[in-house]
Amino acid sequence: MRSHRHLDQVGPLTSPHFRLVLLAASLLVTTGSAQNEDPLAARSKGASSAPVTVYEMADFQCPACRLFSVTVLPILEREYVQTGKVRWVFINLPLTSLHPNAIAAAEVAMCAARQGRFWPTHDALYQQQDDWAKLAKPRTALVRIAQRAGVDRAKLLACLRDGSVRKEIELDAQRASRSGAHATPSFYIEGGLLQGAPYTPDPMRHVLDSVYAVRTRASQ
Repeated sequence: MRSHRHLDQVGPLTSPHFRLVLLAASLLVTTGSAQNEDPLAARSKGASSAPVTVYEMADFQCPACRLFSVTVLPILEREYVQTGKVRWVFINLPLTSLHPNAIAAAEVAMCAARQGRFWPTHDALYQQQDDWAKLAKPRTALVRIAQRAGVDRAKLLACLRDGSVRKEIELDAQRASRSGAHATPSFYIEGGLLQGAPYTPDPMRHVLDSVYAVRTRASQ
């Protein structure tokens, strides 16, 4: 069985296209072989058996994250996730000093995850970022966006009132911080942290192709 380098493991990764940070961190990320054993499964894309795992650490109010999500991620998903090469995992890193509505958006997304609608809500929040990012009270707009993404409103509101997703978001932020990520988006890929948003698919292709080649050779 192939062993992945999760956020609690550290190793070298090189790329000329990103600022590279090598880690010496111990992060509390637990994954399991079955989806119901994996706390990140609801916000993951791709097979758990994929040779490469990417943890994207992002902020829903971050403009650079929006650009990456809308223009680059769909291409990478077609080329790497849907072909079984990569598993993609979303980790919340709300930069509240810059983005006061980031927590509210993350709460809606995490509640949507409990209904199996994380990714449609993720996409809608980024696509419609301009509709809620500057609102003094964004909750109503965020709930409406999630509803249009297929989230049950009553269950969503109950989840938001419960408040338990806030702890999940805080844990995500702690994971990201201990990895050395302090900017969004950042990407932890099999032992290395890449910080910065690629504005075309090519820089990330270079990294993923290189890591995939190493991982598949090692498993042979």
